[in-house]
Amino acid sequence: VQLQASGGGLVQAGGSLRLSCAASGSIFSINSMGWYRQGPGNQRELVATNNRGGTTTYADSVKGRFIISRDNAKNTVFLQMNSLNPEDTAVYYCHAYVQRNSGSIYSDYWGQGTQVTVSS
Repeated sequence: VQLQASGGGLVQAGGSLRLSCAASGSIFSINSMGWYRQGPGNQRELVATNNRGGTTTYADSVKGRFIISRDNAKNTVFLQMNSLNPEDTAVYYCHAYVQRNSGSIYSDYWGQGTQVTVSS
């Protein structure tokens, strides 16, 4: 299973970016998909997740600014990031909880990370 993320870049404070992440490979079912981030000197933290039933979870720091959405047919998750500020600067990692076969357990998979830099 591979997760390919895209959409990072450099943006000024107050601007917007949209991240995308597509899962491919041997996939029977995906439970949750989401985004985590790791800023300089920080541990990786949850940004937002979306489970297969559509329930979403957001970090308090991004509530009201970020929106996670998902295209189940395409095994793709999106993160619309608005009103960005310098504290959002980090490497953003896509995550998926995937069942590869009907009889297998779910396992965690991670994308390669995409850099988001917000200038003041």
